[in-house]
Parts: sequence; structure tokens; C-alpha cells
Amino acid sequence: MTDARRSPGLRGGPVRRSPGRRGGPDPARRAAYQVLRQVHDDDAYANLVLPGLLRERRIAGRDAAFATELAYGTLRMRGRYDAILALASGRDVAALDAPVRDVLRLGTHQLLGMRVPSHAAVAESVTLVREVAGQSPTGLVNAVLRKVAARDVEDWLDDVADAARSGGGEWFDVAAAVESHPAWIVRALQQALLADGRDGRELGDLLDADNTPARVTLVARPGWSSVGELGRQARDLGGDVEQHPLPGAVDLVGIAPGELADVATGRAGVQDAGSQLVTHALLAAELTGPAADDGGTWLDLCAGPGGKAALLAAEAGRRGARLVANEVQPHRADLVRRAVARAEGDVRVTVGDGRRAAGTLVEAGREGADRILLDAPCTGLGALRRRPEARWRRSPEDLAALAALQRELLDAAADALAPGGVLAYVTCSPHVTETRAQVSRLLRAGTGLTLLDTARITRSVAGGLADDVVGSSLDGAEGTVVQLWPHVHGTDAMFLALLRREA
Repeated sequence: MTDARRSPGLRGGPVRRSPGRRGGPDPARRAAYQVLRQVHDDDAYANLVLPGLLRERRIAGRDAAFATELAYGTLRMRGRYDAILALASGRDVAALDAPVRDVLRLGTHQLLGMRVPSHAAVAESVTLVREVAGQSPTGLVNAVLRKVAARDVEDWLDDVADAARSGGGEWFDVAAAVESHPAWIVRALQQALLADGRDGRELGDLLDADNTPARVTLVARPGWSSVGELGRQARDLGGDVEQHPLPGAVDLVGIAPGELADVATGRAGVQDAGSQLVTHALLAAELTGPAADDGGTWLDLCAGPGGKAALLAAEAGRRGARLVANEVQPHRADLVRRAVARAEGDVRVTVGDGRRAAGTLVEAGREGADRILLDAPCTGLGALRRRPEARWRRSPEDLAALAALQRELLDAAADALAPGGVLAYVTCSPHVTETRAQVSRLLRAGTGLTLLDTARITRSVAGGLADDVVGSSLDGAEGTVVQLWPHVHGTDAMFLALLRREA
């Protein structure tokens, strides 16, 4: 278990004191509350809802930063805060009216996860609940949050852990309550660490990394932008960039990505370094036989929303290759079209189910695609730090349907691969069912594919991350697979296996 003091919001966000207004609640807190309600009522995504609310209400600067941390931090740490609120209130938090519950969660994050003075956090929460739920619950909110404020977070977490144990919980139940993850995800992450040959005692560091907001990483798409140009544009606007260990990537500091001209025009983009790295690894894999010729056909089978497709398109133009980027959902295909709009080479965006369309997407007269990227739909357990509400939306029941879809897509991609070509199987999840098990099944199925030394190829393009890229083997197969980890590589937990159909 990690020290609670290392957890994300506990390192503090913007200091915010009560503005001393009369009347309604603080607009930033009101916006954060609206995000929680839309996530709960409409199954909305916080990263899509919040920017619109901030624009609509003209919330900017420090107030926007405060609203963002308050909304995202509260969603991310919901499990921890509900456990604390249950102890502080002496009642089942799930039984509270939803608006009251959300105000209590927001207040608790201000008290325990941000550097907001207790009097301001309590007073503003009472004002907010009065507006959204009436006068009746104000006494409850005031009393419970004052009780929360009376103790520091380490003391509360000791009690949360004791309560989980006394209730018959196992180790993963304790970790789930303290580190704000569903218990099934805690178990799955532990299994994935062990399967990757890592020390299971890293689990605490991994959970802590999941609870730490990801930095904004940009990609300078080859031939379209450069790290130097991104830095110049950022500094001209009063921000800056920090060099990332991965070549072609930078971390943006101090300004919003869309303010940079190269991001606004698609020359560069916001893209996690792990997502960039797996794409570069596919491009670095050696082709053999007929596929070794310059040019050829590349296929991105599940291309939405288009970050990897844009990176492939930029490189395809440099190498004279043809790229087909396919996406099953029309609105996501539109995002792909925007992402690759600057491509100067032969790039085509199609809409179709990759399970049935893979073979028909290959250029007529060719035996198959020379490079195929299958970034398969998955649980997204590798991006929990980036999507604050995601951990509460998934369930173990989702795995069966996703695993079946991944299996069918992987089979279709294998069938569409040319002799000597390379297939990259990628997921943004470390779950064993979605990663190692899928590749092992494909290799046992006699499809004529072999597993490459994915770790060696990935290290060749990883720059300063290379020393931390350690592959692991699959039973009965030569070659290696690569699992990236937030607490080790500072990336999303991307999985990569590179496979070749021998010429």
C-alpha cells in the first residue's frame, strides 16, 4: 500500500479561499458539480463535458484550473471519499440523494485532496447544496464535512483500511477502498504485473500512478512539425515544453494544447507517449520478402479517434506507402479524417466493421497489407489516470464481450497480413485476458504468424525510455511482448505484440 501522502490530489491543487460572495455558489464549484451530475445521469465523459461548461460560463485561468482539478479529482477518488464519508456520516453513502452525495464528495476532495481552507470548503459546499437540493440537507452537509475536516487524510485512511478488514475484506478490498479502485481491477492489475514478470509489490506504486493526473504530452508528427517548433510556439504564448524521453514527444506546460498553431492545424497532436511508442515500434519492425519493398499498403484497422493514424499517415508520406484507416463508427471516422487531413500521400479513411472488412481494405492485386495496426477496443484499464470516471464504468462482465471482439478482429487482421508483413496488436489495457491470452491463442491457432522480439524493436525507437522497456515471453513461443506501465514508463499501460507472417 502506498503512503497516502503520495496520492495525487494530496500533493495539492490551486489554493482557493472563499470569495466572500453573497448569493449563489462559486461558478467553478458549480461547474464541477454539473460535470459530476452529467457523468452520473447521462453517462457523459468528464473530458468532453467540462470544456464546454467552462466556455459557456466564461470560467478561465485559475478558476478553470480549480474546476478541472475539483471535477476530475472527485471522480477519480470517489471510492476513497465514499469510504471516508460513510465513516464520517455513519450511513451508507449510496442511500443519500445523488445531489447531496456529489456535493459531499466535492467538499471532501477540497478538504483532503486540495489545499482549500476548511472553512471555505464547508461554507461553499453548504451554499452549493442549498441551491441544488434545497435547505433540508444543509445541516447534514455542514456536520459531515466539519467531521471530515477535523482529521487529516492519513488518519482517515487508517480507519478506512481497518473498516475494510473488519468487514471481512481481503487484501484487494483494502487496497480498493484506500486507493479508490474497484476490487476486481486491483486483482486484475496484480495478475498483470505478475504475468509480466514484475514484482507484485509494485501494485501500490501502480495504483498511485493511476490516481495521478497524466501530463499533457504532444507528438510532433514527422515532417509536419518538430519538437523545436512546438517549444517556440509554446514560449511565444507564455507557456513552455519539457523534453520527453521519447523522441518526437514533449510535455506541455502552462497553456492549453489548442493554443499552439501546430496542434490547432493538426501538424502536432495530444498523444500519450505510450501510444506514440507502439506506433513507432510497428514502423521500425523489419519487413521481409515481397513486403520489404518500399511503399506498400498499411492498414489501421480500428483507427478512431486518429492519433496513431496521423502518425502513420505522416510516415507513410515519407516512405511512399498507402494508408487505409478504418473505423466502425462514422463520428469517430470523422475524427480520423481531421487527424490525417494534412497527409500528402495516399491516405484513405473508410467506415466499416474491421472483422468483416479487413480483407477488402487491402489494395487490389496485393496479397495483403504490409503493416497492420490493430489497436483493439478494450476495457481501457491502462488509461485510468487519464479518464477519471472510467474505473467506475467497467465491470468484469464487460470482459467476455470485449475478448470475443478482440479475438475476431485479431483473426481478421492476421488473414489480411501479407507474407513478410508485420501486425501490431495493441491494447490500452494490461488485463491478461485482453493481452497475453489473445496473442497466445492466435499463435496456437496455426495462422502462420510468429512473434517477433517486440522488446528489442521497441527499445530501438524508445530513446530515453529504452532502458525501462523489458519484454516478457509467452509460453511456447519465441519472441517477446511489451507491457508499458504508468509507474515505470510514465505512459498509459499500453500492451504491444509484433507478429510477422513469414514470407
